Amino acid sequence: MKKILSIFKPYLRWLILGLTAFFLVHTLKKNWAEIAEIQMNSRGWLCLLLAFTITTTAHFWSGCVWLLILREFNQTIKQRSGLQIYLKTNIAKYLPGNIWHFYGRITAINKAGVSLGPATVSVLLEPLLMASAALAIALITAQQKYWGLQILCLLVVLTGVHPRILNPVVNHLRKVKCKVTSSENPSVFYYQLERYPLRPFLGEMGFVILRGMGFLLTALALMPFSPQQIPLLVSAYSLGWLLGLIVPGAPGGLGVFEATTLALLESHFSPGLLLSSIACYRVISILAETCGALFAGIDQHFVENHKPII
Repeated sequence: MKKILSIFKPYLRWLILGLTAFFLVHTLKKNWAEIAEIQMNSRGWLCLLLAFTITTTAHFWSGCVWLLILREFNQTIKQRSGLQIYLKTNIAKYLPGNIWHFYGRITAINKAGVSLGPATVSVLLEPLLMASAALAIALITAQQKYWGLQILCLLVVLTGVHPRILNPVVNHLRKVKCKVTSSENPSVFYYQLERYPLRPFLGEMGFVILRGMGFLLTALALMPFSPQQIPLLVSAYSLGWLLGLIVPGAPGGLGVFEATTLALLESHFSPGLLLSSIACYRVISILAETCGALFAGIDQHFVENHKPII
C-alpha cells in the first residue's frame, strides 16, 4: 500500500489543483453575466480599503504571535527583527511546494541566534495552532442545532494542543529531523512545551478573526447580507481557510480556499456575487502580504543604515 501511495503522491497536488481549477472556472463561466454587471460605489471601495487594512494588520499580529510561540521555548529575538523575518518570508508560501516560507524562517532566526531546535519546532507549531484556532472558530460560529457535536470537536481541538499530545509529535519530528540531517547530537533538536500554549492559541484565534473580518468587509462591498448571516460567513471562511492551510500542494491555499468557501456558501448567496467576493478577497490578501514583506524589507534597510522609520 505504501509503495502505491509513493507512486501517486507526486501527482496528488496536481490532481487537487486541477479539480479546484475546473470547479472555479466552471462556476465563473456559469455566472459570468452576473459578475459582469457588478458595479462598485464609494461605500464598496471604502469596505475594500478597510478589508485591506485589517488583513495587513492580521499579518503583523500573526508575526507577534509567532514570537510568542518562540518564548514558549524560552527563546527570544528582538520583536522588530522577528517581525521583519516573519513578514519577509511569509510571501514565499506562494512558491511551489508551500514550504519555502518555513525554510526561510527557520534559517533566518537561526542566523539571528535562535537555536535550531526551537526555531524548527516554533515554525512547525505555528500552523498547527492556526489550524486549531480556525477549527475552533468554525465550530463556535456553526449552526446551533449541532451543539453537542460542536462541543465534542472543540474539546478534541483544545486537547490536541496540550503538551501531552504535542510533545510526542515534536519528539517524533525530532527523530525524523535527526535521520534526515544525520545528526550525531539529537538533543540539539529536543525542545518541548512545558505548559499549555494558551496565549499563542488565543493569539492565533485573534489572527483568524481579523482575517475573517477582512473577508466580511470584502463580501459587504460586493454583496448584501444580514447580521444573522455573519456567523455562517465566518464559519465557512474559517473552514475554507483551514483546508487551504492543511491540503498539500496548494501554495498559500490557492484554489482550495476559494473552492471550499464557494461550495459552503453558494446555496445561501448569489454564486456570481459570492465568487467575485472570494476572488477579490484573495487579491486583497496577496496585496496585504506583499505590502507587509515590502515594509519589512524597507524597514530592515533603514535599520541597517541606522535610519529607522518606525
